[in-house]
Amino acid sequence: MIAKKSRMKGIYNQIIELEGTPGLSKHEQLVQGIINAIKGKVVGKGDTLPSVNHMVKELGFARETIAKGYKELASRGLVESKHRLGFFVASADANQQVKVALLLYAFDSFQETFYKIFRAELGESVHIDVFFHHNNIAVLENTVANIRGKYGMYVIAPIPHPKTARILETLPSDKFLMIDRYEQMKGDFSYVVQEFEKASYDAFAALHKTIAGFGEMILYQRPASDMPVEIVRAFKQFIQDYKIKGTILPEYIPGSVEKGKVYYTINNSELWEMLRDCKVKNLQLGKDLGILSHNDDAVKEIICDGITTYSTDFKEMARKAAAFVRTREKVKEVIPTILIRRNSI
Repeated sequence: MIAKKSRMKGIYNQIIELEGTPGLSKHEQLVQGIINAIKGKVVGKGDTLPSVNHMVKELGFARETIAKGYKELASRGLVESKHRLGFFVASADANQQVKVALLLYAFDSFQETFYKIFRAELGESVHIDVFFHHNNIAVLENTVANIRGKYGMYVIAPIPHPKTARILETLPSDKFLMIDRYEQMKGDFSYVVQEFEKASYDAFAALHKTIAGFGEMILYQRPASDMPVEIVRAFKQFIQDYKIKGTILPEYIPGSVEKGKVYYTINNSELWEMLRDCKVKNLQLGKDLGILSHNDDAVKEIICDGITTYSTDFKEMARKAAAFVRTREKVKEVIPTILIRRNSI
């Protein structure tokens, strides 16, 4: 009993010693204090840690702050919670990194932007393994099966497929974050996503006068691609509401670009083909024809005097995702989509 009291006092002392440290919040003070106690061998693997109630009494911290601190330590693999028994030291390796599994569609430009910000926000104390499913449900299923139970956090861009919910529901909801697009699942899970249908309709509607000035709007929807079906629904509704001639084609055929049309694609390879063909045919963007693209990046800002896009803020999505990994606080957020008008339409 005396040894246990001594350990508890040692933990409190390690936390209290950090009081007043510039830039250190109560949450960070608690986390760092317990890490210091582990490093200083005040406590070792298997030792009991103070309960939330005792922490409140001894330190005067809010219960939410203490719970948040223990969640972060648990995500790092340093602390474990045993039902009705309390909190225990799970590892004596206080330098152990948080391990995050990040599962994306592919490494497209906007997903690269997400990764760079996500990586920078989390810092070197977090280990990130990146996986890709390429919109293939079998790959998604196999990848989730292989990573399940091996990571402290799972950040995943889902596939719109009937099997997706069942696959993702096998992951612990408190360690799971859905990003990019939303797919309905059972239970209380966190997400930071974009919205496609209303955002697409609003972007088309904002451009309707310009689009109406051309003869036709063409949307490219590749079979079995990752193009959200919500965009196609928005396009069909838009051309009906605004009496616009609209056509959906499976892919862009090189050399087929022509005057008097507005072209819309979410595929960057198709976009580059169109721009090359415009140059070859000496067609002026915004005058002879229009081009609209999805998901903004630096290249689209500068190429051909600017390509009009509508896009969510992937940097903000990455910052929100990183905050979830750090704190494990539930988040349910849809990042706004904005239209960025440039010279292409």
